[in-house]
Amino acid sequence: MAHRRNIAPEMLPEGTALSRAAAGIGMRLAVEPETNANIEDTLLAASIEGMEREDLRLLAVLVTWLDVHSPWLNADRLVRLVTQADSGRVRAFWAAIAAWKSADQRLRRLSKLHRGQPVPLLRAGSKFQLARSGEDPRFASTALEVPAQVLRARPADVLSTAELARQHAAYRWRVIIGPTYRADMWAELERRPALSAAELARRCYGSFSTAWHVRRDRAALTS
Repeated sequence: MAHRRNIAPEMLPEGTALSRAAAGIGMRLAVEPETNANIEDTLLAASIEGMEREDLRLLAVLVTWLDVHSPWLNADRLVRLVTQADSGRVRAFWAAIAAWKSADQRLRRLSKLHRGQPVPLLRAGSKFQLARSGEDPRFASTALEVPAQVLRARPADVLSTAELARQHAAYRWRVIIGPTYRADMWAELERRPALSAAELARRCYGSFSTAWHVRRDRAALTS
């Protein structure tokens, strides 16, 4: 059967599974980390949890993670995933992230996901908090209205690049060869060297051609 490429997972992690995935990609949470968690799936799931279910603690750690680790995002897949999101609040969050990280041209398409007035992060009391504390400078003039001190910015909430590279194989490969589908496939083949090209492509959301070439290259090194 021909490989059909899917960008979106069948299901995003929620609850304890999300906490473990978030810990797995370097967010310091008090759970056992799922160290093979897909990075972009986890980031989207965390943004949904934060914006729709008002988990501001997780959202704060997510924003810190993006500040530290955004150079190693697979931006192509993240943009495709977020573009498919139904939630206007989630889309506004990612549009705001793109504005904040405007130097990263890979995220530019995300800035188009929200038009109109900024979306208040707080569903109640936002104007009061803004008047009292001012605006979070990371989100000033973006699609998201965030009062200062609501989302704490503490680098210690996430692993460093070196720490995460030791914990998460796909992240390590992204640092080595760039944040691409190819990097994720190298990591997956380390775990499961017998995977077919079609299954490798499915697991990593990439193309069959990329998976075939990664399998060929790995075989050349290990034969």
